[in-house]
Parts: sequence; C-alpha cells; structure tokens
Amino acid sequence: MKKILLFCFSILLVFSCTENSDTKKTKTKPSEASKSYPILEPDRYNVAFLIMDGVYNTELTAPYDIFQHTVFRDNIKAMNVFTLANTDNVITTFEGIRLLPDFNYTKDSLPKIDILVVPSAEHHIDSDLEDKAMIDFVKQVDKEAQFITSHCDGAFVLAKAGLLENKVSTTFPSDINKMRAMFPHLDIRKDVLFVHDGKYITSAGGAKSFEAALYLSEYLYGKDIAQSLAGGLVIDWNLEDVPHLVIE
Repeated sequence: MKKILLFCFSILLVFSCTENSDTKKTKTKPSEASKSYPILEPDRYNVAFLIMDGVYNTELTAPYDIFQHTVFRDNIKAMNVFTLANTDNVITTFEGIRLLPDFNYTKDSLPKIDILVVPSAEHHIDSDLEDKAMIDFVKQVDKEAQFITSHCDGAFVLAKAGLLENKVSTTFPSDINKMRAMFPHLDIRKDVLFVHDGKYITSAGGAKSFEAALYLSEYLYGKDIAQSLAGGLVIDWNLEDVPHLVIE
C-alpha cells in the first residue's frame, strides 16, 4: 500500500511540475514584435499626416482620401500617404476613432517627407503650441519638404513654427481673430477657403479640407486628374467656383 501511495504521489508531482512550467511559460512576457512600417513605393511623393490625440476626423480624412486615391490614376507621380505622431501608442481622434500611427517621429528613422499635412487638433490653439518637440519637428521637415499644408487650426502650428512669416494664410473662420491676436504680425485672410503662398497652403478646414487637397492635386497633376479624384468621391470640383487666394 505504501508503494502504491508513493507511486501515486510521484505521478501527481510530475503533473504538478509540468503544469507549473506551462503556466510560467504562459505568463512570460513575449519579446516585442518588430514594428511594421507601411510600404512606400519609389518614385512617389511621400505625404505625411501629423496626428495626435484630439485630431479632428475631417481635417485628417478629407485630404488623406484625396491623396491616397492618386494611386489609382495612371501616368502620374502618385502619393504614398502615412501618419506620424510622437508615440507608438494608439491615437484617439476628437470624435473617438482610434488610430495607430505609422511612424513615431521621436525615434523612428523617417522617410523623406515631400508634403507635410497638419490637420487640426483639439489643442492646436493652446497647449499643443507648447510642445517644443512637435514644433521643432515641423521646422525640421520644412527644410526639405516641397509643400506644407494645414487645415483649420493646423495653421496655428505653422505660425508657431515660424513658417508663415511674410506669408499670407487663413484658418478656421471663427478662429481668425484668435490667430490674429496671437500672431499680430501675420497676414491672415478671411472669406477664403484656402490660401496658397509659396510652398504653404492653409485651409479653412472642415469639409472644405477636400477643396484644399483637390487644389494641390490640380496644381501637381492638372485639372483632369483633380476632377477625376473629386468624381471618385462624388464631389463637384471646379476651382473657379472656390473662394481662394494664390500669392504669385
């Protein structure tokens, strides 16, 4: 009987050790998987969207849709579109959509950025302007980018970075007076949906962010391509019908 009890105890001990071992393996924190980056096709414009918590959906998705759809047009230099932020963590838009940034500009090796898009975010007229790392990043990108565009209060970021010095710009209609008060030396216009001055395009934002993106598309690709992109999104597009200002 003692031998039988000893045998049973030994079997239980073996199973117990195996279970503990498996449990430890399950609880072991797996090594962090390599981050997956978007595939950027060569010979395209690299278009980066600067996002952060509180970014507004429309100012992000409107130009994103227009620019991304260039890949479906033949015989043009299409656009690689991607997002970047100061974190690898999920970004939550003002309206609650959760987004995972493609790049973290504070640590990732970034591709050359040809076009930087600065959508509006909840705190672009206050605390975001105190984010020195973000402002310095915008300044750095400006050194090589062909175009810097903003939508709605994204213009405040461009102004804070010093990019709108001696330039004409605009912003969200009800925030024009705030921008003028904050940057009294700047030439900020109203009654226009977007302003193109040099390599800077500032937009009133909202649903009119489509217009600013279509304008840049027409500037780069011509009227036919712009109208094709607009038609694909069921937008009536005629630049002559859009209140805008181009500084030659």
